[in-house]
Amino acid sequence: MVWLLFAVLKRNGVNKMSRRCEICGKGWVRGNRILRRGQAKKKGGIGQHITAVTPRLFKPNLQVVHAIVDPDTGRRGKIKVCANCIKSGRVLKAGLTARAATSVPREQSHQAQTV
Repeated sequence: MVWLLFAVLKRNGVNKMSRRCEICGKGWVRGNRILRRGQAKKKGGIGQHITAVTPRLFKPNLQVVHAIVDPDTGRRGKIKVCANCIKSGRVLKAGLTARAATSVPREQSHQAQTV
């Protein structure tokens, strides 16, 4: 039943199973896992030797966030974004706008406690 839902969504041009950040486009990257054995030269050994190279995938740290999708209309929705975009402030979270208008800035609240 679930595969039918995804098939219908894909046919309509909507891909709900995305593994890519919707802001910066960061996705999976192919790489290698390299196994080494031996002691490093700087630690007194004869050097490390590569014994195996295994292909692997580096995956971004994707989070589903409730954010403001369209700032002009204030429309909210859930989007998949990487943690780097959240940290850098590229995502305007939906709950923060209402709280920011009513909250007291940190400096004022600190002064009120010390007085």
